[in-house]
Amino acid sequence: MAQIREPAVAGMFYPAEPEVLQQQIEVMLAQENPEQPAPKALIVPHAGYIYSGPVAASAYAQLIPVRERIERVVLLGPAHRVAFRGLAATSAQYFATPLGLVRIDHEAQDAILDLPQVHVLDEAHREEHSLEVQLPFLQVTLQKDFGLVPLVVGDARAEEVAEVLERLWDGPETLILISSDLSHYHDYETARRMDRATSAAIEQLNPQAIDHDQACGRTPVSGLLVAARHHHLGARTLDLRNSGDTAGPRDQVVGYGAYAFS
Repeated sequence: MAQIREPAVAGMFYPAEPEVLQQQIEVMLAQENPEQPAPKALIVPHAGYIYSGPVAASAYAQLIPVRERIERVVLLGPAHRVAFRGLAATSAQYFATPLGLVRIDHEAQDAILDLPQVHVLDEAHREEHSLEVQLPFLQVTLQKDFGLVPLVVGDARAEEVAEVLERLWDGPETLILISSDLSHYHDYETARRMDRATSAAIEQLNPQAIDHDQACGRTPVSGLLVAARHHHLGARTLDLRNSGDTAGPRDQVVGYGAYAFS
């Protein structure tokens, strides 16, 4: 029997009904226009789809013109449920969503398991939403079988994350995907100021200018910024909004940004 990591937040963060989920994502993607050049890496938010889905769609739409070439997705997101040191890999063979199974690329994952900061820790994946909410978007956007390297990021240095990304970087067939929301639970105008500063730091590839209160995924984001500098990539902001713009009140909002690296 294949070991399958079952969905933890279907029916909460996104629809559990396959047809409803597929249609919701297709509608969001249809409202976006891909830009050039095609991205090597993306940063996308990970809240409930009614809040951050339209912002995430601005990033995933960039993949539609190049989906034929993407064979592997290296997906990193912050730990929300379990505290641990380093980066958590998985022993599962598949991650399930209402849209079907996503295959884990264990050959690629094996290439990083000798690094001291990487270890298999299924408990970190079991209830983690930061990776799960990206999978239906990938399934609808890529429309194909692809290999997934899912890594939950705990307590780690940016350089440790960058070292992992370096091992898995490869060519245009590999997409690097970082899952992170921005500021949390500030009033609307405070959040807008903070999130603009975070976006500027991302565009400047400056991880030192991003604190944990500016992005819950600061650690994987910072690792990507280090790697992007090394590979001479540029970053551009695709969308920057918060829950007060999409589906919530404005007294306490969560910020969402979408960024492409090429």
